[in-house]
Amino acid sequence: MRAAVLLLGVLALVGCASPAPAGRTLVPVPVECREPVPDRPAMPTELLLPGAHPWVLLRAALAEIDRREGYEVQLRAAMGACTAPVNPL
Repeated sequence: MRAAVLLLGVLALVGCASPAPAGRTLVPVPVECREPVPDRPAMPTELLLPGAHPWVLLRAALAEIDRREGYEVQLRAAMGACTAPVNPL
């Protein structure tokens, strides 16, 4: 009986001593985005005084469209840099 227990103990230790299966497991790891957020530009319509002439308001609104489109391009570029897949080394 004692020999059987000793044999089981030795077999258990031999099973634990076997090397782990070799291989490489790729696991996605979240990475902090370090892309700076672009500064929001001053919009021309925000700088107008109350009661501004309608033509001045129209020019400011047209200029604001261009500024907003440029700002949107910067935001999309920053977001694209943060959501792009990370290339493994």
